[in-house]
Amino acid sequence: MVKPVLRAIEDDGRAVDDPTEDALHDLLADMNLRHRFVILSRLDLEPVDQHYMQVYLNDDMSYQVEYREGSADKHFQAHVPRPHEIIGPEPIAKVMMDWAHDRQGWREAMAWLPMPC
Repeated sequence: MVKPVLRAIEDDGRAVDDPTEDALHDLLADMNLRHRFVILSRLDLEPVDQHYMQVYLNDDMSYQVEYREGSADKHFQAHVPRPHEIIGPEPIAKVMMDWAHDRQGWREAMAWLPMPC
């Protein structure tokens, strides 16, 4: 059995191993004020549980997006205003999948700021 490389976890604890971009988009689209976050973890990197990108839905329906690459000094955040209903969470899903697969351009796609310690 092949171990998953990625795992998406919803607010209610449901996990999806190796999600496709469409599956991740659907998880983000299902977020609401009762189910506020989705975490996408890289399971192939050390230290375990320290390589992830997560999205949190704020009260105003904007998004807080974070990524962490191992240590606290490599933990960043970006604020994404409430998306237009037609666009939905697709830009966030794309950034998350680009991050997960080490594709070019994801760092430039958002205005990342260091997380306060």
